[in-house]
Amino acid sequence: MKAMDSLILRTAARFLLPLLLLFSLFVLLRGHDEPGGGFIAGLVAAVGFSLYVFAFNAGDTRELMWMDPRVMLGWGLLLATLSGLPAILEGKAFFTALWWPVEVPLIGSVTLSTPLVFDIGVYLVVIGSVMAIVLALAEVEE
Repeated sequence: MKAMDSLILRTAARFLLPLLLLFSLFVLLRGHDEPGGGFIAGLVAAVGFSLYVFAFNAGDTRELMWMDPRVMLGWGLLLATLSGLPAILEGKAFFTALWWPVEVPLIGSVTLSTPLVFDIGVYLVVIGSVMAIVLALAEVEE
């Protein structure tokens, strides 16, 4: 896909991508307790990267992403699946939600949970699958 030759779109993409990624992290971290979660957060992040594809090109977007989308998809599937194992180790059913309080210096007590790990896995799967499709379609046109 040939990038659009628009100064406004390129400027907006450079400004909006970090905001969309930050918002996607907010939705991800909020989602296991309230509406949101890995799926919606992954879609928001994928929209930001897709906007970057339209403004620039697939090659620039691949360089910007921290890993290949197919690899990201695989890591997400692995992480989501592994989030069910701690329950088995505690003698509970697979994917039973577990929470652990952890003391973090300068922050205080933080609760880690298997639903959050699962949501992070879903987040990576959604970004990886959407971006693999978008980048493949963009590269067909180049």
